[in-house]
Amino acid sequence: MTELQSVTIGKYLEEQVKKFGSREAVVYSNIGIRYSYKEFYDLTAKVAKGLMSLGIKKGDHIAVWATNVPEWILLQFGSARAGAVLVTVNTSYQQTELEYLLKQSDSKALFLIEGFKNTSYVQMAQAVQSKNEQFPLLDQFIYIGNGQPEGMSNWEEMLRSGESISDEELLERENCLEPSDVINMQYTSGTTGFPKGVMLTHSNILGNAHRLAAAMRLTEQDRLCIPVPFFHCFGCVIGTLTAVSAGAAMVPIVQFSAKEVLETVEKEKCTVLHGVPTMFIAELNYENFQQYDLSSLRTGVMAGSTCPIEVMKNVISKMGMSEITIAYGQTETSPVFTQTTPDDPIEKRVETVGKKHPGVDIKVIDPATGKTVPFGEQGELCTRGYHVMKGYYKMPDATRDAIDQEGWLHTGDLAVMDDEGYVAITGRLKDMIIRGGENIYPREVEEFLYSHPSILDVQVIGVPDETFGEKVAACIQLKEGHRIGKEELAAYCQGKISKFKIPEYMIFVDEYPMTASGKIQKYKLREEAKKHIETEQGIVT
Repeated sequence: MTELQSVTIGKYLEEQVKKFGSREAVVYSNIGIRYSYKEFYDLTAKVAKGLMSLGIKKGDHIAVWATNVPEWILLQFGSARAGAVLVTVNTSYQQTELEYLLKQSDSKALFLIEGFKNTSYVQMAQAVQSKNEQFPLLDQFIYIGNGQPEGMSNWEEMLRSGESISDEELLERENCLEPSDVINMQYTSGTTGFPKGVMLTHSNILGNAHRLAAAMRLTEQDRLCIPVPFFHCFGCVIGTLTAVSAGAAMVPIVQFSAKEVLETVEKEKCTVLHGVPTMFIAELNYENFQQYDLSSLRTGVMAGSTCPIEVMKNVISKMGMSEITIAYGQTETSPVFTQTTPDDPIEKRVETVGKKHPGVDIKVIDPATGKTVPFGEQGELCTRGYHVMKGYYKMPDATRDAIDQEGWLHTGDLAVMDDEGYVAITGRLKDMIIRGGENIYPREVEEFLYSHPSILDVQVIGVPDETFGEKVAACIQLKEGHRIGKEELAAYCQGKISKFKIPEYMIFVDEYPMTASGKIQKYKLREEAKKHIETEQGIVT
């Protein structure tokens, strides 16, 4: 096998086509799409040529704002063949979030569907077009779907324009690409400030996909159901790219629904299923769960937030996923660098996030001194290796804060490692909230809430929740003489920030717990908020 860290995604896909050309690569059960590896490869060539016909050059940034539609996968691999950097956009983004990403990423093109749930992507994109002077690089809007909104071209038109690009021109483009080139950019905040563009290379994500496939023992016989969103590394690395690295079939779900997942697994005889714990909980608790034949299932990845032991036991016993694995990592690490194996006892698969992947280094350090702590002691988890991002786009200071001079990425997560190498995540140095697998950065929500005329100060924290892992709580100080209700504040948030970021608890306080030096003690605030919520005191309903 070609060493995955010395090959581009396009060249690797070409090798897989030689081996598995007639096997199914992409299956959308509900909409009747079935591409063999050869058909998939040919379609990605058309997409790559289409991008080139739009004037997209090696290293240019293009953004995709869509659910798990077939065009998303074609764009992922087609852009990799054309050398364009795919910038993924969260499907829950609202206007200000979209504008921030498009401007900060220097995207030259935006691919988008009509919308998601009650949000019109077309209307928001047209609002961006009306501010064209603020986006000097963004001159292409390509609509995915039937029709052609005003000011946009459409997908089919792009493919037709690509017919002017010869095979030789595409080959020349592919041959000038390097495995160390950035090919994917995903936005995450880490812990503070606004989202940062994580720059990932061919070798970052392809190498990671190979190790994920090996940990799950995937082969070309496997069929991987992907209900997690493509805009996350979970979808486009642990999902699509991992399947391709094994020659397995990708079986995506356009938009998560427990019913559709169960139907698809049964109909397509999927052997692998990914998800965050909340997805597995929804599937297990679906009213007609027992009527589905899930006997084909074997393995998968559960990640995104802590997995309750009872959920894991039910996934194994009721869904037949005896070899399911738990994976841990961050967008900055492409994303996974520790993972359990099918041979690990269930206790290790629930109480830990497994051992490090081959080819990576990890250590647990004292955050104050930087020295490695003994086995069994808590410290900050750090990692180094092929999988560490190239950096944050146009944020050198943030990159230096994350990756030290010796190449160690500091995760900001607290962990304990035992003498066998198993890692348990015990907390976070950072205050990031993980709600049902979605990362929420308190400062971003705080900055938005500060814009309300009645709010004097606000601290956003995560509070424990059995279903989502955590929920968002805002501890608010009002200006003197001002009053505001929860419904009014929630309405103020609607359409301006993503729904999952809107605080579900509004706790009004007169003061915050402070240190002697005047710093807010968020851990104490979290304890007080939890008590408030449990007793329903101080919550505006």
